[in-house]
Parts: sequence; C-alpha cells; structure tokens
Amino acid sequence: MSERVPFVVIGGGVMGLSTAWALTRRGERPLVLEQFARGHTHGASHGATRNFNNAYADEHYLDLLALAREGWDALGTPGGEPLLRLHGLVSHGGGAALGGTGAGLAAIHRQLRARGIPADLLDGAEASRRWPGMRFEDTVLFSPDAGVARASAALEELERRIAAAGGEVRWATPVVRFEEDADGVTVHTAAGTVRADTVIVTVGAWSDRMLDTIPLPDLRVTEESPAHFAPRDPTERWPSFNHFVPPGSWPANVYGMPTPGEGVKVGFHTVGDVVDPDARPFRTDKHAEVLAEYVREWMPGLDPETAAPISCTYTSTPDEAFVLDRVGRIVVGAGFSGQGFKFAPGVGAVLAGLALDSDARAAQAFRLR
Repeated sequence: MSERVPFVVIGGGVMGLSTAWALTRRGERPLVLEQFARGHTHGASHGATRNFNNAYADEHYLDLLALAREGWDALGTPGGEPLLRLHGLVSHGGGAALGGTGAGLAAIHRQLRARGIPADLLDGAEASRRWPGMRFEDTVLFSPDAGVARASAALEELERRIAAAGGEVRWATPVVRFEEDADGVTVHTAAGTVRADTVIVTVGAWSDRMLDTIPLPDLRVTEESPAHFAPRDPTERWPSFNHFVPPGSWPANVYGMPTPGEGVKVGFHTVGDVVDPDARPFRTDKHAEVLAEYVREWMPGLDPETAAPISCTYTSTPDEAFVLDRVGRIVVGAGFSGQGFKFAPGVGAVLAGLALDSDARAAQAFRLR
C-alpha cells in the first residue's frame, strides 16, 4: 500500500493530535500515525487530568500559554463541560519556579498582571484560611485563571475534530522509519509506505530514536510516580498547586491538582529513574515513602496512608525548554519536560505553522541550538 498526503504527523499523543487539529483549522487534511492503540498508557498523554499551571515569568512560555488558551477555548465543551476546569492555582515556597529564568513568585505575579491575567499575592495566614487542607508559610501566589485540563476528554475531542474535518488518525500503526528527499518524505509502516510533503514528529520518549539524524539536545526519559491521595473531608474544594521547595529540603518541587473520583494528585517534578520507553518497569514505589512524608507535613487535608500511585514518563531537555523547530521537511516537537500538556493546543499551532511555512520560526528559546 502506498499513498500520498501533504502532511503526516507521527505520534498520536496530545501534541500530535493538537498539531493535526491545528492543520485542519487551516484547511488541511493530515494523517496521524500512532504506534499504539487508542487509550494506551505507554506514553505521556493518558489520564483524566493535567495541571493547567500558569505560574511562568518567561515571555516565550506566556506567549505559548496564551496561544494554548485560545485553542482550549475553541475546543468547546465536550460532554457539556469546558476542557479547562478553572478552579485556581496556588503557588508558594521560596525555591525556583519552572521556566528558563527560575523566577520567584513576585516576578511571576508581575508578569501575569502585566498580561491581564488575574493573580494576587496573599500571606500564608490568609491562604491557610482559604485552603485549610494545605499548609503555607510565607507569600502565596493565587491565580483564579488556572486549574486542570481534562486530559482524556481532550484527546477524544481532538480526534473527533480531526476526523470531522477530513483528517485521519491511524492507531496501532508504528512507523519503522522515514526518509527525506528533494520531493518529499517517505514514511515506512508495517502496512506500507506513505509519501508526504512534510512530516511532523511528536513521539515523546521515542524522539531520539525516530529523529536520529536531527541534532536534538540530550533527551532524558524518566519514569515518574506521583500519587492520588484521598481528602479527609470529601466536600472540601481544592485548587491546583505548586510548591517551589528550597534546594535540599525535598527531592524536587511539588505539583498537584484535584482529580474527581481519584483524589488529589501530588508529585515531585522530575525525580524518576531513566528508563527505556520500550522496557519500562512501571515502577511506582521509588519515592512513595518520601511523598507520603511530604503530604503528612504540608497537606493536612489529605490522608497520607491512602496513596494510589501512578506511573508516567517525562522526556526532558537539559534546561527543560521545549524543542519546536523544522529541519528540511521534518518538523520536530519534543522535550516537553513534564510540563507540556497544558500548552498542547499552542504547541500544535506552532508546529502546524512550521509545517505550512518553511520560513516560519518558533520563539528563539524553543529552536534547535
């Protein structure tokens, strides 16, 4: 079997589906090829929720977040509910935040307010009154314009939109290799070959294998093990949260969010073992005791004995900056470093732009060095 299409997206996680949807919004009919079956748990896009965290001070992340927000809003209300639950985000602690500058709370607050994003600085006592299930010490940053993304619902809606616009997602269709020439790209699968004008590669933990001719930064694939904890008071309302911990106090910064029906998710950011994505142990016990200790000390509203651990993967660059770039006829989206899901509609728009225009460029921080 051989066919010709303008655009092939390799990888059907949230980044690949977002890119394909962005292409359909510009009148294209892309083909998405995903190695695993629909609903698989081998990558980084499964699960009910992801943190919609806006606590960034870097301009390139805030620009991408604004682009993503437009996409999230445009995806509407599948199941009668928006894909973003904006129950708010609290960030606290004196350590460095995510993002290239490692900014503190005051800098994030200034940047959010400068962009018209609601955000307030509270003292610890006021924050404790508002959210008694959490413990705070000093200044707390609260933004009501954040919360969680409905992850699994987003994947379903993206696929529905792609199909409705004439695109196609082929599950359980591994790409063996692809070859670029002067006239296009030949994509080889077990079912045959596909010729494309441009190929967009969004394969997460498999990026360095699929893109062995592209000068990627070092990509570190780790298996992370956050857990859901049961609230002591089931009626208590929880925000999403970041705790930027001082170096040496805990293994890493802490993040989390409520997941209806599962509890409150709590995890350390980027502490897992390096793994082979094709031989992943699905280990969830490495930091379980320390995570329970953290919950016992900082989250009195959760029962630390109720941990239900999760296995997920991060594919991280050395500086945690995403890779959004184009080399010849190959567009690359990689290295989302455990913080990419909330940006997915924005990432898809950027990658679609790169695919449609060989002269387009992502923000400098996201380009291949």
